[in-house]
Amino acid sequence: MKLSKELLARLHENDALQVPAEACFTLPEKVLQFGTGVLLRGLPGFFIDKANKQGLFNGRIVVVKSTDKGSTAAFDEQDNLYTQCIRGIDGGKPVSENIINASISRVLTAATQWNDIMDCAASPHMQVVISNTTEVGIVYVEESIHATPPASFPGKLLAFLYRRYQHFKGDATKGMVIIPTELIPDNGSKLREILLQLSAFNQLEEGFIHWLTNNNYCCNSLVDCIVPGAADIALGYEDELLIMTEVYRLWAIETNSEQVRKILSFSEADAGVVLSPDINVFRELKLRLLNGTHTLSCGLAFLAGHETVKAAMNDEAMAAYMEGLMMHEIIPAITDIHIRSDAAIRFAGAVLDRFRNPAIEHKWLSICSQYTAKLRMRVLPVLLQYHRRTAHVPALMALGFAAHALFMRGGSNYTITDEQAAWYAAQWQQHTPEDVIKNSFSNEAIWGYNLATIPGFAQLVTTMLKALMEQGVAVYLEKIAAEIAVS
Repeated sequence: MKLSKELLARLHENDALQVPAEACFTLPEKVLQFGTGVLLRGLPGFFIDKANKQGLFNGRIVVVKSTDKGSTAAFDEQDNLYTQCIRGIDGGKPVSENIINASISRVLTAATQWNDIMDCAASPHMQVVISNTTEVGIVYVEESIHATPPASFPGKLLAFLYRRYQHFKGDATKGMVIIPTELIPDNGSKLREILLQLSAFNQLEEGFIHWLTNNNYCCNSLVDCIVPGAADIALGYEDELLIMTEVYRLWAIETNSEQVRKILSFSEADAGVVLSPDINVFRELKLRLLNGTHTLSCGLAFLAGHETVKAAMNDEAMAAYMEGLMMHEIIPAITDIHIRSDAAIRFAGAVLDRFRNPAIEHKWLSICSQYTAKLRMRVLPVLLQYHRRTAHVPALMALGFAAHALFMRGGSNYTITDEQAAWYAAQWQQHTPEDVIKNSFSNEAIWGYNLATIPGFAQLVTTMLKALMEQGVAVYLEKIAAEIAVS
């Protein structure tokens, strides 16, 4: 049978399956969430569900599906229930949990149910907005917030807030705690700036601007949990929304407000929610060591024949590359008075354990999506900082850039999902490897910086690119791993 409220009556909670109580379905809607993706279901949804089951937060989520792509049928058919399977190692012991999550009350599609979404603004129970609209979702678009609906996420959010302001006549107690989880620095601060800018464009009254500024909280936040999505796990019932997550989980939310802490009472249910006046340390460690290592390794690992992160970590050469990258190049670049070396080394060790998680099938080709933009955002600042501090070219980062260039040449066994795919395709058709690197690195439109100005960097990347092409990726990687071992 398919997972549903009806099926719950036939399931009994045991060590292998956690089932929500009937009371969870009567809780008021407190959260408006923009995004239906697995990350939001696997992390914020997990924390809220856990808190509800402990009687702490006592609120459910209204999910807004912003795009027309895909369907909400699975949510409707399963009464918005889904199973979260947690697998991994914690304190040296294996962890295996199956949790039926009842945090979502409704899923509404913006294109066809905008009025229902706007009606949520009139609810006195609404307190929190969560979003994950990808890394390009928090952008300023000049548009009317009176469209049905506005096109951009900030436009939709501002329309909701303005309706709420009007309905409650500017009541200072009816502001929202807004927590974007998009992986960009200072995501809350940037969203707040866009909301104010868009308010000015729409010529909204001063009273609303004052209410928006003083009675709503846009919190910077960081999420850290590998959620590869669907998993093939037999539970005795069908669940189209089933997801797999690792044991490690972090949702760092930046605030020094006691009011925000009171509203975000789900933080008391799990140590993975951290409310702190400054989350930059969490952001830098995660962005540079986990995401940066993923990004520098993805093309290399995929071209070497490894389908998943787990498979790569089972290969001595690839594992040596990833560990060497973190320990010898990224950590020396990012540690300072704010990030201690010992804390970075501990975090790197935890990352390696997470990469080795035998239950997580995290595909390298998925990580290669928007490869170029990820290198620019996640890796380029570390590359420049390493060079400034040492005056040397980081060889392992250079190998990551060489693998990127080779991956962007394309192949018969994969499709490139990258905004720069057409540009690189033309380069490879018309130029030698040397010129591909030369033209790429001098293109500031791609990188936001002239990489050719880093002494020796383009030359080393070109040499490595040729070696990858002539010797084969796996063979050359083994040579690099041997050099790491003796360094």
